[in-house]
Amino acid sequence: MVLREPEPKKSMPREKRSGCPISICLELFGDRWTLLILRSIVFYRHRYFAEFLEAKEGIATNILAERLDRLERHGIVTKSPDPEDARRSLYALTEAGLDLIPILLEMTVWGVEHDPEANPHEERIALFKKDRTTSIQAHRDGVSVGPCPES
Repeated sequence: MVLREPEPKKSMPREKRSGCPISICLELFGDRWTLLILRSIVFYRHRYFAEFLEAKEGIATNILAERLDRLERHGIVTKSPDPEDARRSLYALTEAGLDLIPILLEMTVWGVEHDPEANPHEERIALFKKDRTTSIQAHRDGVSVGPCPES
């Protein structure tokens, strides 16, 4: 009897529940981890798998791998080999991913204004409230955009 490795599961393309833009976004971002991964890229400049694991929310490795894969399949992030160590991968936002920065900033402001236990990120929120355009551009400029440059 020959034992074969099980074939990896392919993600089945899911039919959208509707053409509603909010429903479409929820299908991609409507879980408890995806927006936190994007937050880590935008606000903490995380680029490596291990860096995402360091977040205090404590994401499991299998969930992180699945969410990063989903974000890559949907064109939100890119994954490329680290030019300094090909065993590691770098994650970066695409243009579509950069377009999520205003949403993350608005959610940050909303969270601070409506939950007294939220970490205020006072400088970020003050700049964003004063000049949303400049704040969004500063975050866009500070985030690596994929594909990552080769050395």
